[in-house]
Amino acid sequence: MSVIAAHYYNEGKRIREIAINERVQLDKSRSGFCWIALHEPTADELHTLQATYHLHPLAIDNAIHPLCPPKLEAYNDELYVVAQTAELIGDQICYGKTAIFTGHNHLISVRHGNAGALGNLRVQLEASPALLGKGVDYVLHAILHRIVDQYLPIFEMIEDDVLAMERRSLDDFLGREEVARIFLLRSELTRFQRTLGAMAELVRKLVRGHFPCISAEVRPFFNDVADHVDRVQSMVDGLLQGLTTVFEFSSLLEAQRIGVITRQLAAWAAILAVPGTIAAIYGMNFKNMLGLNTAYGYFVVLGLMAVSSVFLFARFKKAKWL
Repeated sequence: MSVIAAHYYNEGKRIREIAINERVQLDKSRSGFCWIALHEPTADELHTLQATYHLHPLAIDNAIHPLCPPKLEAYNDELYVVAQTAELIGDQICYGKTAIFTGHNHLISVRHGNAGALGNLRVQLEASPALLGKGVDYVLHAILHRIVDQYLPIFEMIEDDVLAMERRSLDDFLGREEVARIFLLRSELTRFQRTLGAMAELVRKLVRGHFPCISAEVRPFFNDVADHVDRVQSMVDGLLQGLTTVFEFSSLLEAQRIGVITRQLAAWAAILAVPGTIAAIYGMNFKNMLGLNTAYGYFVVLGLMAVSSVFLFARFKKAKWL
């Protein structure tokens, strides 16, 4: 059985456990409602819920699939919301799905993948009857708020890695593995950015729209969720720019270091070229060459080589090539 919990609440207090095929007699007030949570349910279980709570078949078909982008659909008095959970495993952001059916007096959540911190949400809400007594729309807000809160640790962990790479790039070349990791993180963050954009649009619809199952009293609470999504979005944008900066800065430093080495090699090549040229000329063994018949010709040529080499060394040193 994939039912995590199924309870009937009234005035913010848990009254009793219910079965997913049980037809609970509910009044039209918002104080009494059923909250059912399932994890990767079977098609038969979802169809049982469909028959019990008159859920829309299109929403049921969508809830069966483990992954789909965040979305919001209204079916008469029923609201169908899909939110994406996320967690960082290694350098990869792994996504899950939480589909939520919200009516006047029921909320059914269907989870696929890791639920993260959603596991203790019910306990926390039950400890605050005044908030839980607001109804299913407040529970919907609490679920979305908790999902969005899970996004921030992902950003913080990746940010720490990016800052560490920045420090390493100042001291040494970034290796092939680190460059590949930069592109992997950029790819993951770009996909994460698309998820955040879809979540932001979903929450904005809840803030601006008028849905029968969302009361005017609870609607402002979704503004807080929207603010959290926008904040994470802006931070991820900055982190993407940071990754680009790390790569560009490392490339510039590498080009600068290569330039320094190239200048040093060119300077030493020029210094060695002068005595090498003189030696090559005197190695041609012609009879009539300057200084061959003088007593100190050999030492004069060696002195000329030494003086020219020292002169070139001093010039390159002054130009900071050496």
